[in-house]
Amino acid sequence: VQLQASGGGLVQAGGSLRLSCAASGRNFNNYGMYWFRQTPGKEREFVAGIGRTTSFIFYADSVKGRFTISRDNAKNTMYLQMNRLKPEDTAVYYCAVSRNVYAQPRESYDFSYWGQGTLVTVSS
Repeated sequence: VQLQASGGGLVQAGGSLRLSCAASGRNFNNYGMYWFRQTPGKEREFVAGIGRTTSFIFYADSVKGRFTISRDNAKNTMYLQMNRLKPEDTAVYYCAVSRNVYAQPRESYDFSYWGQGTLVTVSS
């Protein structure tokens, strides 16, 4: 089983990026899917989560209105559209899946798998 995060890169403040998290080896249609991010010396922080359907979508306050999470169950893939990026969005972004649906999870919650991370750098 593997979660492959991709789409990170260098972008200027105000720009956009779209992250993808492709799952392989198992179907995650019945799992909640999540994005976290981490900067050096800090715990991974929750960014956005989506339940088994789009009825349950949650965002951290810091990204609400700028980021949009979505999933394509046919492709076993999750996305994070990031608009109006700010320098403080600079981090390594990780995807994760859980059998549970959490509104504002912490890294220590019960996640079945984590992706390897993709670096997003926003220059001022």
